[in-house]
Amino acid sequence: MDPRDLSVASVQYALPDERIAQQPLPERDASKLLTYTKGTIRDRHFRDLAEELPGNALLVLNDTRVVNARVVFQRSTGARIEILCLEPAEARPVEQAFRDRGRSEWKAFVGNAKRWKEGEELIVRSGHVICHALRTGTERIAFRWTPDELSFSEVLELVGHVPLPPYMKRQDADADKVRYNTVFAHNEGSVAAPTASLHFTPSLLERLHDKGVRSTRLTLHVGAGTFLPVKTERMADHHMHQEQVRIPLDALEDLVRQLGQGPVVAVGTTALRTLESIYWHGVALLQGTATEHIDVDQWQPYETPADRCPDAAAALQAVIGRLHLQGSTVLTGATRLLIAPGYTFRYVDGLITNFHQPGSTLLLLVAAFVGPDWRRIYDHALVNDYRFLSYGDGSVLWR
Repeated sequence: MDPRDLSVASVQYALPDERIAQQPLPERDASKLLTYTKGTIRDRHFRDLAEELPGNALLVLNDTRVVNARVVFQRSTGARIEILCLEPAEARPVEQAFRDRGRSEWKAFVGNAKRWKEGEELIVRSGHVICHALRTGTERIAFRWTPDELSFSEVLELVGHVPLPPYMKRQDADADKVRYNTVFAHNEGSVAAPTASLHFTPSLLERLHDKGVRSTRLTLHVGAGTFLPVKTERMADHHMHQEQVRIPLDALEDLVRQLGQGPVVAVGTTALRTLESIYWHGVALLQGTATEHIDVDQWQPYETPADRCPDAAAALQAVIGRLHLQGSTVLTGATRLLIAPGYTFRYVDGLITNFHQPGSTLLLLVAAFVGPDWRRIYDHALVNDYRFLSYGDGSVLWR
């Protein structure tokens, strides 16, 4: 099956507004947990996760940190102009751009843009910090600020807001600064949370460790495109958003040791897409077509003939070998990988994930992972009062 031939209607379902979680539960691991194994669905709670994973599993966590990427300016007329920072205007690592001092230029979504006059500089203040914004092109914003010894990350922490997704119909609160990040968040750069990871607590991670479940970490900086439903009728006309990745050599070596020894469980669709992107970078290396950094196109898996696809271990060893040759300890770059029905998974056996929007690429990924039973899983969740989307409940799905 070629996903370009898919109709977006194949992953539509009715999601009532009242089923979209607007607030997190008081305790992260108190959420419900749907488990799906060989066609069987059961209801648990997320705090029971250690009982659902075998002791020889490897958990792969996305350690990205959500930043206060939404900045609200107000014109003298009273009009609100909202800017959501997406990625640096020039191609460079997002972590580097957050270290900019004095000025920084970003690609951004601009709300109420028609009210923003050409050449007009907007200003927002928080205490002694003053931040200016000027449009330098379509969806390009130049920021400058004082004191200029502050990093852009520090400025956003003071003047910005938590970028809650638009289906949370409320303003962000102080609690969201903590709850819309994971307990293991480390590398700044996301404008949306890796939501499956929000359920984990230090005590749950400790129980998993005590059982023998190992974990490793990588980074995919989640972009705003993760909010967006597919708006085209056919997938062939949909363009995947690019997201930056950072994969330590240690994580690659953890993965190669795990192959054939036990299941690999991706915590979230972001971790899964990063893992599978590693394979396609390895394929490009073995074919001699790879760039210095990982750069996976959305259609690469479906345009590569099966007889030119090496086994999973060979592709992974090619990636590790290239890093050793370069004397590097981390693989960086970006991925646009689209995973949809017809995709062949190389590394991931289990997926921990929330319940996703109708007509989204995230739901396409779930449909690829569990097959047509995705609809039975979602029907069960709807009938049994599961909470949906970012602050909603979770699931463990076995391929």
